[in-house]
Amino acid sequence: MARQIVRVPDAVLAREIFGPLGAVVEIGAVSATGTWSVGTASVGELVHRRRGEVDRLLELVRGVGGFSSSTMAIADELGYLREHEVTAPSLLLWSGAVEGIPSRLDELERPDVVRRMCHMAADLQLTYFLQALVTAAVAAETEARQGAGRITEALAIATGLADATGRRDPATVFRMWRVAHLPGVLRPEADTPEYGKSGFRAYDRALEAVVAQA
Repeated sequence: MARQIVRVPDAVLAREIFGPLGAVVEIGAVSATGTWSVGTASVGELVHRRRGEVDRLLELVRGVGGFSSSTMAIADELGYLREHEVTAPSLLLWSGAVEGIPSRLDELERPDVVRRMCHMAADLQLTYFLQALVTAAVAAETEARQGAGRITEALAIATGLADATGRRDPATVFRMWRVAHLPGVLRPEADTPEYGKSGFRAYDRALEAVVAQA
């Protein structure tokens, strides 16, 4: 019997990628201030300074998901890569509200609080970013060894954008992703179709091999 593939629209897959990518550049803009100040963070300056890397990252995303030009245009439509205000509440959102909502919102702008939110948000959003990339690759039936190389390169750029200190790398993000997301996709009672489970298992093996060499 031929397998039945439920096709997720490319626009949905792309938005799942561009959302955490938007978080990554906001986190990176705050980290780049050196003072953990949301008020002086500039997404536009970060993207301008790292334009070559951002363009390469988008090229890799397109290749991983087999996306069209119109689908890739969603990144610009969302505005995450253009200059916009970065706020402490947005960092709270990106970090999963682990810090908690204080009685006075201005307390979220304290440098020590901003630093904690950025560190948590970077870990969380980079794992979401990897999950979205693998999902898009499996949906596009991109061959695992080829796709793993592109995904690892994309992760290397994204981790550098989020934190230029080298605290994170593709191998670290891969390990977090494998424990945080992969079991939910592959457990026996999951509603993931069998071809999807096979695809995720193939990417798990291929990514492990690539990041071990990175």
